[in-house]
Amino acid sequence: MKKVILFVFMLVGLTTAASAQTTPTDSTVNQILGRYKFAEGSPVAEVTVVLENGVLMMNSAAGSSTLEKSGEDVYVITQFQGTAKFTRNDSKVVTGVTILAMGYELVGTKETASTKAIAFRIAAKPALTVK
Repeated sequence: MKKVILFVFMLVGLTTAASAQTTPTDSTVNQILGRYKFAEGSPVAEVTVVLENGVLMMNSAAGSSTLEKSGEDVYVITQFQGTAKFTRNDSKVVTGVTILAMGYELVGTKETASTKAIAFRIAAKPALTVK
Protein backbone atom coordinates (compact mmCIF):
# COMPACT_ATOMS: atom_id res chain seq x y z
CA MET A 1 0.00 0.00 0.00
CA LYS A 2 2.87 2.37 0.79
CA LYS A 3 4.33 1.76 -2.67
CA VAL A 4 1.04 2.66 -4.36
CA ILE A 5 0.75 5.90 -2.41
CA LEU A 6 4.39 6.77 -3.16
CA PHE A 7 3.80 6.02 -6.85
CA VAL A 8 0.74 8.32 -6.94
CA PHE A 9 2.68 11.16 -5.30
CA MET A 10 5.57 10.72 -7.75
CA LEU A 11 3.19 10.71 -10.71
CA VAL A 12 1.46 13.89 -9.52
CA GLY A 13 4.85 15.54 -8.89
CA LEU A 14 6.22 14.68 -12.33
CA THR A 15 3.04 15.86 -14.04
CA THR A 16 3.17 19.16 -12.15
CA ALA A 17 6.86 19.67 -12.94
CA ALA A 18 6.36 18.97 -16.64
CA SER A 19 3.40 21.35 -16.77
CA ALA A 20 5.33 24.11 -15.02
CA GLN A 21 8.20 23.88 -17.52
CA THR A 22 6.05 24.21 -20.63
CA THR A 23 3.40 26.75 -19.58
CA PRO A 24 4.52 30.29 -18.87
CA THR A 25 2.79 31.61 -15.77
CA ASP A 26 3.79 35.22 -16.37
CA SER A 27 0.74 37.48 -16.60
CA THR A 28 2.43 39.64 -19.26
CA VAL A 29 2.58 36.80 -21.79
CA ASN A 30 -0.88 37.52 -23.22
CA GLN A 31 -0.05 41.23 -23.39
CA ILE A 32 3.03 40.74 -25.59
CA LEU A 33 1.43 38.28 -28.03
CA GLY A 34 0.89 39.79 -31.47
CA ARG A 35 2.52 41.15 -34.61
CA TYR A 36 5.22 43.85 -34.53
CA LYS A 37 6.12 45.83 -37.68
CA PHE A 38 9.54 47.37 -38.35
CA ALA A 39 10.60 50.29 -40.54
CA GLU A 40 10.99 49.75 -44.27
CA GLY A 41 14.48 48.51 -45.08
CA SER A 42 14.90 46.61 -41.80
CA PRO A 43 16.48 43.12 -42.00
CA VAL A 44 13.01 41.73 -41.15
CA ALA A 45 9.71 43.45 -41.92
CA GLU A 46 7.83 42.00 -38.94
CA VAL A 47 7.89 39.47 -36.12
CA THR A 48 5.03 37.60 -34.53
CA VAL A 49 5.04 36.62 -30.86
CA VAL A 50 2.93 33.51 -30.24
CA LEU A 51 2.39 30.81 -27.66
CA GLU A 52 3.04 27.40 -29.25
CA ASN A 53 2.38 24.34 -27.10
CA GLY A 54 2.91 26.43 -23.98
CA VAL A 55 6.23 27.88 -25.20
CA LEU A 56 6.64 31.58 -25.98
CA MET A 57 7.99 31.95 -29.54
CA MET A 58 9.05 34.78 -31.83
CA ASN A 59 8.65 34.06 -35.56
CA SER A 60 9.97 36.07 -38.52
CA ALA A 61 11.25 35.63 -42.06
CA ALA A 62 14.73 35.15 -40.52
CA GLY A 63 13.54 32.17 -38.45
CA SER A 64 11.91 31.23 -35.17
CA SER A 65 13.19 31.36 -31.62
CA THR A 66 11.99 30.67 -28.13
CA LEU A 67 11.74 33.64 -25.77
CA GLU A 68 12.94 33.27 -22.19
CA LYS A 69 12.11 35.95 -19.64
CA SER A 70 15.15 37.69 -18.18
CA GLY A 71 13.58 40.79 -16.64
CA GLU A 72 10.47 42.93 -16.60
CA ASP A 73 9.31 43.07 -20.25
CA VAL A 74 12.74 41.76 -21.35
CA TYR A 75 13.18 38.36 -23.02
CA VAL A 76 16.19 36.48 -24.39
CA ILE A 77 15.84 35.45 -28.05
CA THR A 78 17.63 32.16 -27.60
CA GLN A 79 18.35 31.11 -31.19
CA PHE A 80 19.70 34.54 -32.18
CA GLN A 81 21.64 35.38 -28.99
CA GLY A 82 19.69 38.60 -28.59
CA THR A 83 17.12 40.36 -26.47
CA ALA A 84 13.62 41.69 -27.00
CA LYS A 85 12.45 44.53 -24.77
CA PHE A 86 8.75 45.24 -25.00
CA THR A 87 7.70 48.87 -24.56
CA ARG A 88 4.53 50.17 -22.93
CA ASN A 89 2.61 53.44 -23.05
CA ASP A 90 1.44 55.46 -20.02
CA SER A 91 -1.56 53.11 -19.68
CA LYS A 92 0.81 50.12 -19.36
CA VAL A 93 -0.34 48.69 -22.72
CA VAL A 94 2.36 47.00 -24.84
CA THR A 95 2.94 49.20 -27.89
CA GLY A 96 6.23 48.00 -29.34
CA VAL A 97 9.44 46.04 -29.12
CA THR A 98 13.15 46.80 -29.38
CA ILE A 99 15.24 43.86 -30.55
CA LEU A 100 19.01 43.71 -30.13
CA ALA A 101 20.38 40.71 -32.00
CA MET A 102 23.24 39.81 -34.32
CA GLY A 103 24.54 43.39 -34.40
CA TYR A 104 21.16 44.94 -35.27
CA GLU A 105 18.82 47.16 -33.29
CA LEU A 106 15.27 46.89 -34.57
CA VAL A 107 12.47 49.05 -33.20
CA GLY A 108 8.97 47.86 -34.03
CA THR A 109 5.42 48.90 -33.26
CA LYS A 110 2.70 46.49 -32.25
CA GLU A 111 -0.10 46.03 -34.72
CA THR A 112 -3.41 46.69 -33.01
CA ALA A 113 -6.83 45.21 -33.69
CA SER A 114 -7.99 48.55 -35.11
CA THR A 115 -5.07 48.56 -37.58
CA LYS A 116 -6.13 45.11 -38.82
CA ALA A 117 -9.75 46.25 -39.17
CA ILE A 118 -8.78 49.33 -41.20
CA ALA A 119 -6.57 47.26 -43.50
CA PHE A 120 -9.42 44.81 -44.00
CA ARG A 121 -11.92 47.57 -44.80
CA ILE A 122 -9.57 49.13 -47.35
CA ALA A 123 -8.92 45.79 -49.03
CA ALA A 124 -12.60 44.83 -48.97
CA LYS A 125 -13.87 48.05 -50.58
CA PRO A 126 -15.12 47.34 -54.13
CA ALA A 127 -13.43 49.08 -57.01
CA LEU A 128 -15.26 51.99 -58.57
CA THR A 129 -16.10 51.76 -62.25
CA VAL A 130 -16.10 54.79 -64.50
CA LYS A 131 -18.74 54.89 -67.27
